[in-house]
Amino acid sequence: MKLATIRTADGRTRAVRVDGDALVDLGAADVGELLARPGWAERAARAGGDAVESAGFAPVVPRPGKIVCIGLNYRKHILEMGRELPRYPTLFAKYAEALIGAYDEILLPPESGQVDWEAELAVVIGGRVRRAGEAEAEAAIAGFAVLNDVTMRDWQYRSPVWLQGKTWEASTPFGPYLVTPDDLPGGTRPSLTLTGYVDGAVVQRADTSDLVFDPVALVRYVSTIVTLNPGDVIATGTPGGVGHAREPARYLTDGSVLATEITGLGRAESKAVAERPGAGAKAGVEPDAESKASAEKPAAAEGAS
Repeated sequence: MKLATIRTADGRTRAVRVDGDALVDLGAADVGELLARPGWAERAARAGGDAVESAGFAPVVPRPGKIVCIGLNYRKHILEMGRELPRYPTLFAKYAEALIGAYDEILLPPESGQVDWEAELAVVIGGRVRRAGEAEAEAAIAGFAVLNDVTMRDWQYRSPVWLQGKTWEASTPFGPYLVTPDDLPGGTRPSLTLTGYVDGAVVQRADTSDLVFDPVALVRYVSTIVTLNPGDVIATGTPGGVGHAREPARYLTDGSVLATEITGLGRAESKAVAERPGAGAKAGVEPDAESKASAEKPAAAEGAS
């Protein structure tokens, strides 16, 4: 089953089931609201409401209560860098203001000159869970979606804490839709091919079965720390191929087209656009001196996430 949050012509959003070319109204404002309702899966599967017309895809869950991101989580990439596999997941956060729909424009802020891509598998939570065991963690996974953790590297590496480079507004494509585990090979531990493109060229490719910490393990770990609620999102990490680790480094620029595709989950494709005055930017502002100085990559860039 595929679920999406679409924008409608009246400026609102609706949760829908995607049945081929048809969008069936599920009686909720968005997928997050739908997931918070008891028995959401059965209701969504049975729904036979009127088809609705879409004015575009919104983020799958427009305002998650939590977006927990994972760093350094692809086994082959870690080993090829000569590093040991981590004992525990590396966690950081992102805020809802960063999310955009699968085909919305990515805003390039004037303060950053190092905007990078990170193709990722996103886990969407469908049930409240704390200190989950194996079965509880599996049951709490509503499904999976495409996400790209677009990152401002010059801000990320200003300090040992990554948050400030990870959550710039209107930077993170999420969608187009959520696919439930029963529709995917491997279920809650899916084996899917993840591919990232910039201007049509492949820049990242991996299989999600190569994750060090799979989705079930991540739900167990994160829920030990904090209660996970319906609509919360876990971004599971990115494989090798990010622009910051290339020689020479490569970043998104005004007009770049970033696409992220995962088998069975669809494709997000967004144009990167320089942020213009009126969207919180100042006309003529250049990346500041610290951002320019950080073009010399720190050692951590090899494991960028």
